[in-house]
Amino acid sequence: MIEQIHKHLVSELQQNTRTDTIFIITAILLNLLSLGINSAMAGESREDTSLFLVMFIMVALVIVVNVVVITGLIKGKQTRGKLINGLIKMYKDNNVDKYYDSSLLLNYNIRYNLFILVVVFIGTIAIAIPFIVR
Repeated sequence: MIEQIHKHLVSELQQNTRTDTIFIITAILLNLLSLGINSAMAGESREDTSLFLVMFIMVALVIVVNVVVITGLIKGKQTRGKLINGLIKMYKDNNVDKYYDSSLLLNYNIRYNLFILVVVFIGTIAIAIPFIVR
């Protein structure tokens, strides 16, 4: 039974990693794409209100997607912490906890914070630069 629980926890950790990877890649690609499109439109025409409206729509999209991604990453961080804590408890109960360094949890938390920082920073740039160019 312990093996099944262990497999399940490890499987959940793998799924968590895949989901977080999709969130991060989606946010970065959307932010860079939006930055390029909005910068091109901002430099194209300063009097065209339709292009300005499209810029605002793209900015709204960037904001919504980044909020969803950041929320997903925060939940992913919490989920990973719970799963790893469960593994550590299981390892302690079976006297094999010496093979797993629990400080890895701190490293994961730092990594999540860095991913969130990257998403926020690129999103902010994707929003600010086109308005500066305009």
